[in-house]
Amino acid sequence: MEALELARAQFAANITFHILFPSISIGLAWLLFYFKLAYVKTRDSIWLEAYTFWVKIFALTFAMGVVSGITMSFQFGTNWPGFMKTVGNVAGPLLGYEVLTAFFLESVFLGIMLFGIRRVPERVHTVATFLVAFGTMLSAFWILVLNSWMQTPVGFEMKDGVAHVTSWLEILSSPSLLPRFLHMTVASFLTASFLISGISAYRLLMRKWTPSVETTLKIGLVLAAVFSPIQLFLGDIHGLNTLKYQPQKIAAMEGNWNTQGNVPLLLFAIPDEKERKNTFEIGIPSGASLILKHHTDGIVPGLNEYKDNHPPVKPVFYAFRIMVGVGLLMILISWVAAYVLWKKRELPPFLIKAMVGMTFSGWIATVAGWYVSEVGRQPWLVHDILKTANAASSIPAETIGLSLSMYVVTYIALTISYILLLFYLARRADQRGLRVENEIDNNLGLFISRGAL
Repeated sequence: MEALELARAQFAANITFHILFPSISIGLAWLLFYFKLAYVKTRDSIWLEAYTFWVKIFALTFAMGVVSGITMSFQFGTNWPGFMKTVGNVAGPLLGYEVLTAFFLESVFLGIMLFGIRRVPERVHTVATFLVAFGTMLSAFWILVLNSWMQTPVGFEMKDGVAHVTSWLEILSSPSLLPRFLHMTVASFLTASFLISGISAYRLLMRKWTPSVETTLKIGLVLAAVFSPIQLFLGDIHGLNTLKYQPQKIAAMEGNWNTQGNVPLLLFAIPDEKERKNTFEIGIPSGASLILKHHTDGIVPGLNEYKDNHPPVKPVFYAFRIMVGVGLLMILISWVAAYVLWKKRELPPFLIKAMVGMTFSGWIATVAGWYVSEVGRQPWLVHDILKTANAASSIPAETIGLSLSMYVVTYIALTISYILLLFYLARRADQRGLRVENEIDNNLGLFISRGAL
């Protein structure tokens, strides 16, 4: 592979690993705030037990997200020096605000949230829990402001090949920011909901029932059943926004080569960029026209309108179908489980196992959606301003390949360890109760104070 392809693969590996953790922590932080408020209001130990268990998973997730975010930002300087050179006047301040939010708001109050429950007044601890939740969302907001600007840049002018800001207000309200922010926020709540219901189902499967476990399972299921159709609706809004501002991305998502009406909604196909056609198509007649234009003969832009200026079709086409497929499975499983729970007050074993199997389904949908968005922006790094190839460094392919291999091995090992540790925490909490939770609390705190923060 050439150096450019390896550099892109390395950034994709880093962003894929990094996004796993914010996609959990944003939603989970607000659920922890809810658990804490419920305990303050009712004094029921169920809520305190739920908070005590899940705050450890949040701390671990937060630490992994911070560390992986740092290594990702290093690559702007090593592999993509042209990015900051061209658009640093926009990207630099936005990344700086994100770092300030992550380190000086989330990290400070995370300490009180983790270790202050018996050391500070209860109101202070509750406020700290709220500020951590608010900080996670604010941190995501700054990143999505930058990402949305890269997709639909506004509020700038080019002077001598460098972007200069003319209006921060326009940058903070770029055309794709609102649908992107809502879509990502709900994705995080969905990911956290399936994580909570999946881990709680696992604890039930291990025959370690407690009222707190049953409560968190119900909360996770209800939230998943509510948020999954909302996400489908937001996805449609985001798609219409993309059709308006990045039609070539929509053409790749739909595998549509020619601008025409009555475009089918392809369930499966094999796109062939060399021949510029699809083979083995299975589709719903006029489905894409109906979804994108809201009538069956609506004209949908085709890839041939954007020769040499559209993204690689196969990765965008397949990632979009994975995202939608997992999203529909989320709706099916959560609605069936929520209905059975409402009618019979308990879940049969096969649904409990299904919930365990869906524990990390949010990760798959989020990563697939992120690929649609980021690969779909190619060949541009910043749409219509800076091509990806023009931002790359001159580092030899062998060097990038070596570091890429080390990143991939490390990330696979860390991801497996993270998943195993979550199930380990679930089993240990059941076996030895709150005493062990306190031991883990202390060990986790030592881990964070030594290196993660």
